[in-house]
Amino acid sequence: MKPINNCTRFVLIVCCLFLYNHEVNGSATPVTDSSEIVLAGEQLQLVGDGFAFTEGPAADRDGNVYFTDQPNNRIWKYDLQGKLSIFMENAGRANGLYFDKEGALIACADEQNQLWRIENGVVEKLVRHYQDTLLNGPNDVWVAPNGFIYFTDPYYQRDYWKRKAPDLKVQALYLYKKGGHLVRLDDRFKRPNGIVGTPDGHYLYVADIGDNKTYRYTLKKNGKLAKKRLFIHKGSDGMTIDTQGNLYLTGKGVTVYDKQGKEIAHISVPAKWTANVCFGGRDGNILFITASDKVFTLKMRTKGYSK
Repeated sequence: MKPINNCTRFVLIVCCLFLYNHEVNGSATPVTDSSEIVLAGEQLQLVGDGFAFTEGPAADRDGNVYFTDQPNNRIWKYDLQGKLSIFMENAGRANGLYFDKEGALIACADEQNQLWRIENGVVEKLVRHYQDTLLNGPNDVWVAPNGFIYFTDPYYQRDYWKRKAPDLKVQALYLYKKGGHLVRLDDRFKRPNGIVGTPDGHYLYVADIGDNKTYRYTLKKNGKLAKKRLFIHKGSDGMTIDTQGNLYLTGKGVTVYDKQGKEIAHISVPAKWTANVCFGGRDGNILFITASDKVFTLKMRTKGYSK
């Protein structure tokens, strides 16, 4: 899946992108919302399409949203004026993204099974191995308020890899600390994927999409896990959380659960697969959704946490 001429591909993709500011297909997209977390009268908005497969949305401190088009090896930016632009070419086949407290973009760059830190266009390769063994392929990432980086490492065979089997025997959750210290926290998964934590750094949610379950951990001050409990019998690709503590899971649209694990909303998304979701926008109340070859927004009553 190496790109053809970059200039040619750029022109083709831009020509295929359609920027909208109206309801999808001109009609209401079904939303079941018992807790009224969606702003009254708002509908799903199609921001753009014509991508290969969108993933990993993350908002910077201003509310601009960055997301990946992994097959095309790009990171895109959706700014506060509603404009789409390419942030990075040759992006390491980046998947999940998250901003750290210094404003650098942390990226799961699985082309070479690495975790990247991108600042001012400069890439720092944080990690590639666990105890001298190649990682499976970092998939999704969350940065805690104290700077600790948590990421999932499932194995999804890529057509741009030479290897045909994993080097590691497990698919796990990891903690990365500055200085290159990598700790395996939990390997009792079939295929871990989506990850997000609470802004106080007290809880961490991790989805085992391979077992259709999502777990909640209590985090210790040293970053390690204190407790693990099953939160909901539902897996997820990517996920996010709002200021009320509601958890947003993805797959067939977006399904929202309150702190107790009760389903309170479902947002139908007109795409084959809804991969990931985050909050962005100037006021933090724009739900940004990556779904197959498309990206959408939805205005909410709830907000995401500002960094």
